[in-house]
Amino acid sequence: MKKLFIIAMACYGFSARAQLRESKDFLYLYSDSIIYARDIKIRPDFSGNLRVRVDSRNVPIAQVKFLNSKDGFFANTRKIGIIRTAGFAERIIEGRINVFQDRTLSYTPFVYDAHHTNEMHYPSGAAPSVSANLYYNTGYADLKMLNYVNLKKDMADNPQSMDMLYAYRRSMNTTKFLYIAGAASILAAGLTSMGGGESAYSTSRFTTGVSLGALGLGLIAGGYLKSVAAKGKLETAVDIYNR
Repeated sequence: MKKLFIIAMACYGFSARAQLRESKDFLYLYSDSIIYARDIKIRPDFSGNLRVRVDSRNVPIAQVKFLNSKDGFFANTRKIGIIRTAGFAERIIEGRINVFQDRTLSYTPFVYDAHHTNEMHYPSGAAPSVSANLYYNTGYADLKMLNYVNLKKDMADNPQSMDMLYAYRRSMNTTKFLYIAGAASILAAGLTSMGGGESAYSTSRFTTGVSLGALGLGLIAGGYLKSVAAKGKLETAVDIYNR
């Protein structure tokens, strides 16, 4: 019965992407069918697994490529990675390049309130989580990981975005150098402080160890700040491309 329901819904969908109206609630299936509905929700079942409910009927998550509802626009992440399970990432930037961020919803089994109406305002026992994982796509294509290698291919037609992307790569290379140098300095501090012999705890050895340790922590802190600034360059590259 459920399969017949899905087939019937797909028959009423629109296969032409140009007809997609994001002002309405809809499912965009991997079959390229579009299903408009009055009410679309992401809800857990009693075992805590997420379900897509369309006008009070369940639709398998594996069939849903995108969904648009009052809670936002979401993309399925099941094709990201080798062992990735089905889940949804929320669109946080819309444009020629759309950026998505993981939106993980985990629920304690048997505490779900079926009459709860604010789906994304998590019922009692729910634990929302936002991951640092970022993805992107163009149009309604499959998601890709948001990284330098992928963006370099898709931004090649915009010199300004490419310049900012190269600046991001240089910043990340500097970040890696600072992290490595910091770790090496801390390791040297430990070796210096634990040196053998009666002079192992001499004032000069202790001072040298503390100095190397402080230097290492400073380098690591600098690497972290540099990585934060680099992420800003990556966001700017996307913004430039979307203008």
